[in-house]
This record gives sequence, structure tokens and C-alpha cells, in this order.
Amino acid sequence: MDPRKDDMRYARVGMLAVVATVAVWAATCKASDGPPPPPPAPSVDVGVDMRTSPGTAVSVTARVAPRGANGSSYRWTLTWGDGSADSGSAGSDGMISTSHAYAAVGQYAVSLTGRASTGATANDTATVIVEPAGTPQVLIGAGDIGACGLPHSQRVAALIDTIPGTVFTLGDNAYPNATATDYANCYAPTWGSFKKRTHPTSGNHEFQEYHHDTTADGYFAYFGVAAGTQPMGIYSYGLGSWHIIVLNSSFEESVAAGRALSRDKQLDWLRKDLAAHPAPCTLAMWHHPRFSSGTAHGSDTLQQPFWQALYDANADVILVGHEHNYERFAPQKPDGTLDRARGIREFVAGTGGGGYDSLDAAKVGVGNSEVGAMEHGALKLTLFADSYHWEFLETLPPVHHEFHDSGTASCH
Repeated sequence: MDPRKDDMRYARVGMLAVVATVAVWAATCKASDGPPPPPPAPSVDVGVDMRTSPGTAVSVTARVAPRGANGSSYRWTLTWGDGSADSGSAGSDGMISTSHAYAAVGQYAVSLTGRASTGATANDTATVIVEPAGTPQVLIGAGDIGACGLPHSQRVAALIDTIPGTVFTLGDNAYPNATATDYANCYAPTWGSFKKRTHPTSGNHEFQEYHHDTTADGYFAYFGVAAGTQPMGIYSYGLGSWHIIVLNSSFEESVAAGRALSRDKQLDWLRKDLAAHPAPCTLAMWHHPRFSSGTAHGSDTLQQPFWQALYDANADVILVGHEHNYERFAPQKPDGTLDRARGIREFVAGTGGGGYDSLDAAKVGVGNSEVGAMEHGALKLTLFADSYHWEFLETLPPVHHEFHDSGTASCH
């Protein structure tokens, strides 16, 4: 073989290797050339209004950075309205958590400001109402609410708007699909007027199998940190001497659609939460009723494990929706056995505005079902230190017939 040809061949190979190396270096250089993109502007959500008493701390879990952004690029300052302030860096998820105790009764404006490393800022506010210890607390709301084209949610909202207190929802808040558009068009114009004092609950129309959306993105985007952490959206809070728990009963629809929402995970969280908050009185809420005389859906035995965990912890009240009617049950065990000593009283209050579902007249008022009606309105609970008073407030004029229900019971 001609050695000159052999040398030329290796020379060409060497040149190709050099060219390839230069190309890789150039590509690497180009990819890392220049500073990283600046962080987006802050997205600040301080949550809902809060109630407390002097010396009892209120906790704030809030967001200062958009979802997906690197939280280390953001700092925050929170002023409590009494001359005190806290500040720090956001967590990697853009969230912050802090607490504060007030010395005196009054109403305080809380202001949270987030600042990105670029200097861009954003702000959100809430109100803390500090009342004397033992002040009765009002909890008012309903489920199955915002249906565009129907006047009922507007009437219920107008009723709630006249009553100070904490508002709850029981799921299916925006029809038909609980998308961002449905919340903007069918919920915000009515119940949205008291959003800052609303603790929401999700329903099957949020975790929606009908249009294959099991993320509840519309729900979490609208309510923000008030809805808890996506995807589960379960949380608890204190209201006077009461401990309030919000669960997600739409796990069966999510599982059917392939989602990994786990009832067992919720039960583990629920038992730990109950153990950590041994309050004199406990109330839980979710969407699907364990017991119902309704003809549209009826009783749902899938909810029995929730009931059992709450019964074991001596809980007092459960609020649910799903059936578009009102029904009150006597205190009972998870299996439906009457238990006036330590049973849980369930209220079905799917009366927020989304149409009507019939009740089986043969069941209402029989056994543990004490009363029921097909009317729109709000369930108002007045929570005392060791008891509660309930009152169903019907919108007027009534659609079917005048209806009122009220009573008082002690905690366990």
C-alpha cells in the first residue's frame, strides 16, 4: 500500500474529528451563551379573610410566584396591619407560610407584596377580624351553584351577601364543566362577590369526566390558595372553637378517568389532621352524600370510610351537596344506625342555584331523615363554643312552597 495514501486517509479522518469537535463546542457555546431569561412577574395570592381572637395566632399560606417559576427568584413582605411585618424568600414552589398573633380586638388589613429579582412587584390583601374569645361564628353556604341562564344562584348570593360570616361551597360551583370560562361567567357574577370570605369545596363537575378534564384546573385557578393544594384540594382550618375539614369525594370519578386521586391517601391525611386538632367541635364537608333521599343520585356508600374516620374522632356535623335539594338527618353512625349520643348529623344542601332534584316523599321524614325540601337557599350554621344552631334560609318568593328549618344541638 502507498503510505502517502494511508497518511492522506488518516488526515481526512482527523480533519473530520476536528470539525465535529468544533461543531459540538459551537453548539454548546450557543446554548449557554447569554444570561438566563428573567423570572416572570410575581403572582401574589394571600388567600381568604381570617377570624381569630387576641393571642391566638392566624396562619397564612400564600403564593408569590407563578406556578412553574423558580421560587428562589422571589422575595416577599407581609404587613399585618398592626405595625408588625414579616419578610423572607419564597420556597422553591413559590409559596410562603407565616403566622401572627394580635394583641387587641379589631379589624386589620393584611397586605402581601411579592418582588421578583427583576424588581417587578405585585400585591394582594385580606382582612383579619379579631374578636373576643368565645364569639359565635357564622358559617353559611350551599353547593351546586352557578348555572348560567338560571336566576337561582343570583338569589341565593343576594341572600348570603346580607349575612356577615364565613362562606362555604359544597362543590359543583360552576356549571356545566367548571372551566375557567364557567367560573368567570356563571359563578363570579353572583357568588364571586364574597370570594374573599369563601372556603370552597370541589365536586364532580370540577373533576369532570364529561369533557375528560380531571385536573380541576378551572377550580384551582379561580379560588387559588383557598382551594388547597392541587390535585387533591383537601385542607382544614379553625373557626372559633370549631375545626373545619374539607375533603374531595370525587375520587371515584377521577379514578374512572385514570387519575391517581386516592381515597386511602385522604383517609391517612384525615386521621392525622383529626389527631392534630382535637377541637371541642368538628365539622367536615365534601360533595357526595353518604345518606340522601334524593331520586337523582341518592345515598353513596363510597363515602362511608370518611364517615367512619370522623365518627371514630367524635365529629359532630357533615355537610354535603350533589343532590339539588335540602335534607337534614338525625345523628347516626356510618352504617345508618340512629345514634343520638355520639352520631354525626348530616345536612344535604345542594341548594345554591343549579336547578332542582326530586326527593322520594316516602323516605323524607322517615327513620333518620328528619326533613327535606326542593327549594333554593343557604344553610346557615351559628357555631358556639360547644353547640351549634342551624337554619335553612329559603330564597323568596319560594318556587315550590314556603319552607323553613331550624334547630340547636350540642357537640359531643
